[in-house]
Amino acid sequence: MSLLTIDAGNTNTVFGVHDGPELRAHWRLTTRREQTADEYGVLVRNLFAGSNVDPAQIQGVALASVVPPLTPVLIELSRDYLGQEPLVVEPGVKTGLPILYEPPSDVGADRIVNGVAALARYGAPVVVVDFGTATTFDVITAKGEYAGGVICPGVGISADALFQRAARLPRVDVRNPGRVIGRSTVASIQSGLYFGYAALVEGIIARIRAELGENVRVVATGGLASTLAADVPSIEEVDPVLTLTGLRLIWERNRGPAAR
Repeated sequence: MSLLTIDAGNTNTVFGVHDGPELRAHWRLTTRREQTADEYGVLVRNLFAGSNVDPAQIQGVALASVVPPLTPVLIELSRDYLGQEPLVVEPGVKTGLPILYEPPSDVGADRIVNGVAALARYGAPVVVVDFGTATTFDVITAKGEYAGGVICPGVGISADALFQRAARLPRVDVRNPGRVIGRSTVASIQSGLYFGYAALVEGIIARIRAELGENVRVVATGGLASTLAADVPSIEEVDPVLTLTGLRLIWERNRGPAAR
């Protein structure tokens, strides 16, 4: 029996196939809000075929979505192409993670899922830094509670805004230019984006630690985690599939053998 996990974000949608605790295969796709369930169905079947995954083996689906128009499409995909009623992470789903946010329903599903996975894999207290469309910081206390966090514009948003609002500045890739002082316009922009965000993340982590009064562990995830983490000394772990792990854990707590 296999589980399909789906993390639908504003920039990327990630699919994972789990055999028990093992993540057998995973794929990161560009999120397309206009895509239909039929189009996703063809796409998923092709991905499965390329990784020798039999759709008949999928006996459960867990979904976290922060893209409201895409949620019903992915539910339809699960029902029509896999014959499964998906578990959608939303208020009322058992997560095992007390939420101190006000109101609790305002916390994005992906942030809760990341907190569940980080607590289970790395212990508490822990901070998850998710380098996605937004750069988010999620704080799990020593008691295993979701305390809240920080939301910043993602580095990709900042790069796009700079390109759109400054007529003579080019669009650049986000990467380490090798030195802080840029000797060209492209290198100067890359320096500002890369080292600017590294300093932002390091500074916010320092303030979180000071506010908590303890030295929390820090885990990074998201599309740009592996790119930026090398220059953020406080980041101790990079876990690109943290959200998929959290979805598996939540599915097990609600519909897996432990739940029954």
